[in-house]
Parts: sequence; C-alpha cells; structure tokens
Amino acid sequence: MPATILIADDDAVQRRLVENMVQKCGYETVVVDSGDAAIALLTAPDAPVIDALLLDLVMPGLDGMGVLAKIRETGLSVPVVVQTAHGGIDNVVSAMRAGAQDFVVKPVGMERLQVSLHNALTASALKGELQRIRHSREGRLTFADIVTRSEAMAGVMRTARKAAASIIPVLIEGESGVGKELFARAIHGSGERKSKPFVAVNCGAIPDNLVESILFGHEKGAFTGATERHAGKFVEASGGTLFLDEVSELPLSAQVKLLRALQEGTVEAVGARKPVKVDVRIVSATNRKLLDRVKSGHFREDLFYRLHVLPVTVPPLRMRREDIPHLVRHFLARFCAEENRHITSVSGEAMAHLSQLDWPGNIRQLENAVYRAVVMSEGDQLVASDFPQASGVQSPPIAAAQHDPLIVEPALHTPGEHGNEIPIAPLPASGTLAMLTNSGEVRPLEELESEIIRFAISHYRGQMSEVARRLKIGRSTLYRKLDEAASDTSDS
Repeated sequence: MPATILIADDDAVQRRLVENMVQKCGYETVVVDSGDAAIALLTAPDAPVIDALLLDLVMPGLDGMGVLAKIRETGLSVPVVVQTAHGGIDNVVSAMRAGAQDFVVKPVGMERLQVSLHNALTASALKGELQRIRHSREGRLTFADIVTRSEAMAGVMRTARKAAASIIPVLIEGESGVGKELFARAIHGSGERKSKPFVAVNCGAIPDNLVESILFGHEKGAFTGATERHAGKFVEASGGTLFLDEVSELPLSAQVKLLRALQEGTVEAVGARKPVKVDVRIVSATNRKLLDRVKSGHFREDLFYRLHVLPVTVPPLRMRREDIPHLVRHFLARFCAEENRHITSVSGEAMAHLSQLDWPGNIRQLENAVYRAVVMSEGDQLVASDFPQASGVQSPPIAAAQHDPLIVEPALHTPGEHGNEIPIAPLPASGTLAMLTNSGEVRPLEELESEIIRFAISHYRGQMSEVARRLKIGRSTLYRKLDEAASDTSDS
C-alpha cells in the first residue's frame, strides 16, 4: 500500500496537475481546496491516514502559514512540503520556521517534487522510529507508535485502546514476532499508570527453580546462593504494569502462587514471614493456545480465567500484508541512520516481493531482513537481490513439517577383533537417530535427548518457541537442557 499524500491548493488547474504528478510518483492522493478543509480532514476522528501534506502557501481563508500553525497547535506529526508561486527567501524562512519539511516553487517539476516527497517521508519515518524507541524506553509508548494501516488491525487497536482505559487483565495472543510486547507497552503508556513502572518478565526464559524467586522475591539466606534480599518483579511493578510474556511456560507450582497473588493482591517472598501488599496491573502474552494448555493439564484452568478476561489477538504479518511497505520504510530509515548508510528507497520490484512473502517470523523477521539488506547492499536503492527471502525460493512453513516422523534406524555393523559383528552408530542424517553405540550398547538417554533437541533446533530453523512446543517441554526446560549439554561437552 503506497503512501498517501494530501494536496491542499485553491487553484483547480494546479491541483489537477500536482495530483497527476504525485500519482505518477507512485503515491495515493487526497485533494482539498482550502486550508480549513485540510485541517478538518487531518483532525477528523475517522480520517484516512495521511503520510505527507503538499500545501499551497497562498489560499483564501486559512492560508498555508495558518495551516502550519494549526498543525503545530494540535500536535500533528504529518510532514509538510509547501509550494507557492512566490519564491522569496522570506517565504522560505517563514515556512521552514513554522515547521515545513521542504519548499518548492510553482510550477514544480516532477523530479523535484518526487525528491521533496521522498525526503519528507524518509525524515518522518526516521523521526517516528526514534520517537518509538524513546517512548518505549521511557514507558510512554502509545498506540500512535504502532505502525499499521491494515483493516485486520483496526479491531485489535480498538479493543486494546478500550483496555488501556481500564485496569482489566489483558491476555495478548499471537504468533512469535507479531509485536505482543509493543501492544503491552502501548496499553500501559496509554492508561492512567503510564507514569509508573512497566516491568516485563519472559516466563519462558526463567529456570523452573527460580521462577518464584524472580516473580515474588526472596529473603537473604532463603536458599543456597541467596546472598542478599531480592524484592521480586511484582514489588518492582507495584503501582504500574507487570507484563508476563510467554505466560504459558510457567511451571504449575508457580501458577498456584501467581493465582493467589492475583486474587489477594499480595505476594509472599521465598523465606519471608508475611505477605506484602502490591498494586499491579497484569498484562500477559502467549504465542500458544492457552486453552489447549489447560486441556492438556499444563496450565491451571482457574488461572486461565483470571488472565483471559480480555483477550487481544494480534494477527500475523501474512494477514496484514498492506503493513509491509510502511514497516519496511520505517526500518530502512532507522537502520540507515544507525549504520550511516545513504540508501534512498526500496525498488518497486523488491517491495512487491516482500509483500508476497509469508514471513513466518513476522515483524521480527522482516526487521532483520531489512537490517541485513541495509548492511550488505552496495547501491543507493535496495533491490530484490538484497533480500534472499525475495529470490522466489521460500522455506516451507513450519506447519508443513510438523508431521515429518523421526525415523529410528538400526545401527550399522562391522567385523570386530574376534570376528563378531560390532554395531556402529551412523552419523545422524536428516530425520534419523542411531540407538546403539559402537560397542553395541544402548546409547544413554541424555545423548539421545541431546541429539533430538539439536535435530529439532535445526529442523525448525532455530525458532526456540516452536522447538519447545513440538518437544512438549517448556522453553526454560529446553534452555536448561542445552546448558547442561554444553557443560557436559566442555567437561569432556
């Protein structure tokens, strides 16, 4: 979906000429005939999203300078390119001081207009990215910082905005990489608790034996290694928002204490003598079907109903492809600034390819693809060859591989020292697993488990959430087993 340019000019002939040029530059257009109409459209609650404003300075009623003043008063962030038949230096200075991004003189040529609009959109994208990063760090991120133009996201945004106006528990569902934490931060930053702490906890990355200590805290000496007192995430977030990411990975023992904390508004640190009162707004997230976890006995039903009060499901990127061009422009602006690269745009062919891909890793995968392209590109425009994902060869989706069986083959045999045959375990091929050692003994369970985990990581291309799901273990358990395997390897 191309960027939309609002054209405000009282001259009907000039409006048609400029509109035609803007459309030839590849943009959508919205046309108004006065400054008042431009402000009315920009501030209307149901107005279309405007990416840039091409503004005539001299108009009856509210002129260009008046429009710039209104934009500044209302806090709109739309970039403005002004145009006028009077190209005096005073007009240029006044317009730029009033907030204009660029200045063109009538009659403007198509190349000059294209450069001005491109620069305005790029600068706006970079400003938006920097503002988003700053707001995220300061806990002030709002829904205005979420880049989307998709109809599939409109209902999600409405629900999330309503949730932000309350302290109702919210469960954000969606695939890995769709931006669940971004929504959690926007809910916090748009509500009454925005000046209070936002504390995020990745429940899938905490070792099982440390979950209670990290969430609820511990006293000094409560267990081996507890050399000092730790308040816990609930106490840290008191007065603000506690974001429980991958909440489905919590062990059952921790789920009991979490349920009690939610019901009573108190937490009891490990080794403490009395509970502590906390005031925390809970926002949780999962990339799994939590109800399925309840049915399988891995998640408490009573805790499910405590968290699943207001579900918000963020659609995957393949369900909102119209967001891809806008996300690409934002990522391009940010990474060019970070890497000090002067890349002006993405070719139409490359953008079309990117918009057709399924992006199983969603926004996170798209972001990394743009980052790689910015670093590796040798030109001033990103083309299709800068994106390996756009070469026309797509990796099969994860779901297509989920039924591939793990074939267990018998070990090979070779003559031994006394003529007897000794089984030799073959090197593991794709989808095979040797059960016996070279001496004919059954391989240790730890070795088999380690090999299965390594196979699964390779099979699912390093997507640890999917690996844990297919192996039917928690992510924290998966990481612990990987650490143990690495430790055993280093010891040997």
